[in-house]
Amino acid sequence: MALGVIEWNSIVEALLFASGDEGLSLKQLAMVLELEEQEVMDILSELSDSYKQKNRGIELVEVAGHYQLTTKKEHATYLKKLVESPGNASLSQAALETLAIVAYRQPITRAEIEEVRGVKTERPIQTLVSKILIKEVGRAEGTGRAILYGTTKEFLEYFGLKSIKELPPLPEKSDDAFEQEEADLFFEKFNETLEELK
Repeated sequence: MALGVIEWNSIVEALLFASGDEGLSLKQLAMVLELEEQEVMDILSELSDSYKQKNRGIELVEVAGHYQLTTKKEHATYLKKLVESPGNASLSQAALETLAIVAYRQPITRAEIEEVRGVKTERPIQTLVSKILIKEVGRAEGTGRAILYGTTKEFLEYFGLKSIKELPPLPEKSDDAFEQEEADLFFEKFNETLEELK
């Protein structure tokens, strides 16, 4: 089905937005769109140009061979105010669970976090990155080179820790499988710790 430039731009924009901070490679986009890579490059170029207008708040960037949507650097002051505003001080249960997994199992990929939680983790990760509690610490080996996440200096400061070693130990697991009962205990224990540290 032939689509115009605007339609392709819209589809690529939706795909990049859905991919979050991991972004998509040219090969992935070409495969999903069923287009040649050069055609996808033309769409990406067109989309990038549209974001360069002064009245747009986001831009298209390429990081380690992956394309992703990010906010423009010139808006950093306002984004910082948003993150630091009192209404954004508390973390959702999903964000706390994600933070606990990253803290204890870092470095860890989004897929590995989702395997532990059993649900999608894109938004909690974005929240934690925006609050500077976790950050990208590298790339995993293998296909796709997924982003590895770890905690930040701000995480330690926020919870009054000198090092990650001060986190309380988790109960021993009988095997590598992260059973639901153990997961519940994991999150309950971590939440108790957070309350004590606040």
